[in-house]
Amino acid sequence: MTTELIEAYKNGDLILFVGAGVSRALDLPSWNELISQIGEKMGYDRDVFHSYGDALALAEYYKLKKGSIGPLRSWMDREWHHEGINILNFPVFNAISRGNYPIVYTTNYDRWLEKSYEANYQTFRKIISVNDLVGLPPAMRQIIKYHGDFDDDNSIVLSESSYYDRLQFETPLDIKLRADVLGKSVLFIGYSLTDINVRLLFYKLTQMWKLYGHSTARPKSYLFATHPNPIQETVLGERGIHMITSEISDPGKALEKFMETLNESLS
Repeated sequence: MTTELIEAYKNGDLILFVGAGVSRALDLPSWNELISQIGEKMGYDRDVFHSYGDALALAEYYKLKKGSIGPLRSWMDREWHHEGINILNFPVFNAISRGNYPIVYTTNYDRWLEKSYEANYQTFRKIISVNDLVGLPPAMRQIIKYHGDFDDDNSIVLSESSYYDRLQFETPLDIKLRADVLGKSVLFIGYSLTDINVRLLFYKLTQMWKLYGHSTARPKSYLFATHPNPIQETVLGERGIHMITSEISDPGKALEKFMETLNESLS
């Protein structure tokens, strides 16, 4: 862990980006289970349906046939938020909600980040659209649902067309993102480097700096990964993103220790 990262965190100059890997400990349904559910709802054999395309295309098919993702969203909402989860038992969520992050972006649809803030008596504003920014107090902590939220079907980035729209980076939330990252460092946790959408996000952030800021003055950004990857380290390093790895073999424990160490720097 670098001195620059710790200083940015202590000064409230670190934006957190939270991916699906953070929620893995909650044992939520996987993408494969989600696609299988779509296939069942459409009357297909699970294995046959999986063979007809990738997740985005199959979700697009569902949306076209059903007219909306409403019924699917309802199923996801129920399955992602079953009553057996006590969010206070999950250290990474506690570390986030008790941490010194003025802004948290997440590409997750579920409400567990918000539930963690509430369980730890932390005030925040959830932001799904530009309307949620109206009247926002300057010091209010923010959770930006970058790929949508279960409270708004139209906000959810799930189908192929919604992903293409999201990756244009031209929505009001993208304008906000540009403003947020120009003066602060960014820490990514819970992301897989095999995900092309994530790598495209990193690339777009780099392009923002080239267009709107001086690359030499750019605050450093970081990605926590459980295992070293010299190829990705080189590629991301070229884009101003520094990989941080752990010697702990268990991914969940590694992330937990990393987040706790950051919080300990505040004392």
